[in-house]
Amino acid sequence: MRVLLLGSGAKDHAVAWWFSKSCYISGLFAAPGNLATGRFCTNLPDVDPSDPVAVYEACRENRIDFVFIGTELPLFTGVVKYLNEKGIRTFGAPEGSVKMEGDRSFSRAFTRRHNIPIPHSSLFGDIEGLSKYLERHSGEYFTIKSNYMAPSRIMLSSDDTGALIDYSRTLFEKGPVLLEEFVKGTPASCSLLLDRNGYLILPITSDYTRKSSDDNTPTGGMGALCPLPILDEIKEKVTERIIKPTLYGMQVEQLAYKGILTLSLMITDDKEPYLVDYHVRFNDPSAQAMIPIINTDIIEILSAMEEDRVSSIELSTTDECTVAVVLASEGYPMHPVIGKEIKGLSSMFLEPLNEGPIVFCGAIQEKDGKAITTGGRNLTIVGKGNSIGEANRNAYDLIKRKNFPDLWYRDDIGNAYFF
Repeated sequence: MRVLLLGSGAKDHAVAWWFSKSCYISGLFAAPGNLATGRFCTNLPDVDPSDPVAVYEACRENRIDFVFIGTELPLFTGVVKYLNEKGIRTFGAPEGSVKMEGDRSFSRAFTRRHNIPIPHSSLFGDIEGLSKYLERHSGEYFTIKSNYMAPSRIMLSSDDTGALIDYSRTLFEKGPVLLEEFVKGTPASCSLLLDRNGYLILPITSDYTRKSSDDNTPTGGMGALCPLPILDEIKEKVTERIIKPTLYGMQVEQLAYKGILTLSLMITDDKEPYLVDYHVRFNDPSAQAMIPIINTDIIEILSAMEEDRVSSIELSTTDECTVAVVLASEGYPMHPVIGKEIKGLSSMFLEPLNEGPIVFCGAIQEKDGKAITTGGRNLTIVGKGNSIGEANRNAYDLIKRKNFPDLWYRDDIGNAYFF
């Protein structure tokens, strides 16, 4: 099979690497790809992944059998529908279902219709209404986020009324803003691969979204660990209260599709799971933490999905744990420094990916023989081990050994799980 992956981030590098290990692959391409994907597949840097015609022409020129959409924008620009009409098999949510992630006001109404536990939220169309509400609830803890799909899931959780109002000004430039009740607990990401008859649950991860454990400024994803050690009774609650009613609701509201649905969850200290967000794609960096422990061939899974038998797949995983640490540009997430050279990458990418820590490349491209930052999250270092503690040590040992002075990272990913 000849596969084209649309994307250029670290999670796209991870997915491309998963494809590269398949015994069914005869050609692997990435559009546009990044510095690292070019090591084991053919990058198509001049192809705009959001342009349906450009993607289709790339498919024709390279005799592509299957297109996997990893990045967000092509889901909104009709790439899935256009390619399907041209007879090219495509992995990605269709436009009608993208609103599960792309319109949070819709997804909140969806959860209320299907009795899915989710934090209370209010939608505001202007800063005046939001400011008055926050001032009446001064000192209370809230999470504020754009109503629409935002890069890197950037949001702010804080009890500082002034900080919440100031951050909302940037969000209002794009449209309405969602203010949510803050639910304290352990964050988790649960990715489901869907077909018409069932689903397959991939290993559950726990995400670290703040810059540090006590930071209250806007951020995206700074790390993840996998698998999240949670009790079977919590998994059962997630299945019965969130997964099953979600999939039933998608069926009756004609939102069902073949593809991936990622549930961002919060598990409270009293073992109650809440849905925080839907994502119609893999999350970054949870994908980088999850994929390295999966043994099952991705082509076998996708073939089962095409034949509506994905629930019959017995997912094979290693016995290892992973800790993924994101290295980010100065100023991330709001104003990341771009155009900066990152040194010391070549030897790292030439090391075998199946031995020792894995390095997934994000917003870095090659220019004039140099590795140049093009966005905020530049590298994800994934340590592996027989425990989360061992995986943590292996990840941070590599980071300290390689030494990237122009990038910053959290130094506590997985620390809470040392035992």
